[in-house]
Amino acid sequence: MTTIEFTQFIAVIEKDRRLTAWHLSLLAAVLFLAIKQGRAEAVKVSRSRLMSLAHITTLPTYHKYFKSLQHLGYIVYRPSYHPGVRSEIDILTQR
Repeated sequence: MTTIEFTQFIAVIEKDRRLTAWHLSLLAAVLFLAIKQGRAEAVKVSRSRLMSLAHITTLPTYHKYFKSLQHLGYIVYRPSYHPGVRSEIDILTQR
């Protein structure tokens, strides 16, 4: 994700009144991992890591807002059902 794409993505998030603090917290966690990994596609994630970074402590809250981000078109989630392989998230920068 380039600096321009990142800035444009933040501008879109800023204007979207559907997003709550929980959405923003999860998005911040995903963006942190994307920047750390140097990519906006196929970002390797785990539920426990995202929950920790987003300061979310309950599974129902995590699942509710994570699913909402998918429905709102901010992320695409590809789960891994293998315990040794992390799931992946694509950040949808084009909106």
